[in-house]
Amino acid sequence: MSSTATDVLDLLSAREIELLGHLAEGHTYTSIARRMHLSPHTVDTYLRRIRGKTGASNRAHLMILALQVTRVDASRTNDV
Repeated sequence: MSSTATDVLDLLSAREIELLGHLAEGHTYTSIARRMHLSPHTVDTYLRRIRGKTGASNRAHLMILALQVTRVDASRTNDV
């Protein structure tokens, strides 16, 4: 488990973590918006906030972060 990914989980809201999960699954912004009952603009806003909180500099960095965070979040759930 990456301590960086664990630290990121502590920075993000449950909704932001949910959004990262959809991103890690390969969904587009439009698809994420439909799944979360949001507008694509709101998805973009969430992602900008996540980038601001985490220091992710671009989409590729955000995708790596999404994959790490969802893996850590799943291991937290399995430990319960």
